[in-house]
Amino acid sequence: MKNFGFPRNLRLLKPGDFRYVFENTRYKVFCPGFLLLAAPARQTETRLGFVIGKKNVKLAVNRNRYKRMFRESFRMNQQQLPAVDIIVLAVKGANQVTTEELSQHLSKAWLQLSRRVSKTPANPSPLD
Repeated sequence: MKNFGFPRNLRLLKPGDFRYVFENTRYKVFCPGFLLLAAPARQTETRLGFVIGKKNVKLAVNRNRYKRMFRESFRMNQQQLPAVDIIVLAVKGANQVTTEELSQHLSKAWLQLSRRVSKTPANPSPLD
C-alpha cells in the first residue's frame, strides 16, 4: 500500500537544508508564477520546502493557499519523484495565477522534474 502522507521528514525545515538546495541547484522547472529548484537529496526521500514571500504574493491567505496546493500535489506525486530536495520559489506574477491554472501545471512540472533528474548521470564529471 502506498503512503500518501506528508510527514515531517519530507519537509525542508532548517536553514541549512534551504542553503544546501540554493547552493547546489541542479534542476530548475518553471511553473507559472513559481520556480521549482531541486538539488540531489542528502537523504533517501524527496523533500519539499517553500519560499513564498510577501513581495510576490501579498495576502497571507493566498500564500497559504498556494502552499496547500503544492503540498497536496506533491503528496499525490511523491512516489514518482526521485530523491531530490525541492524548493518552491514564488516569482513575479505569482499573484495572478489562478487555482485551476496552477493545478493543471503542477502535474506537468513534477513529471518534467523527474525526467530531468533521470536524464542526468548519477556522478557527473567535474569538467561539466
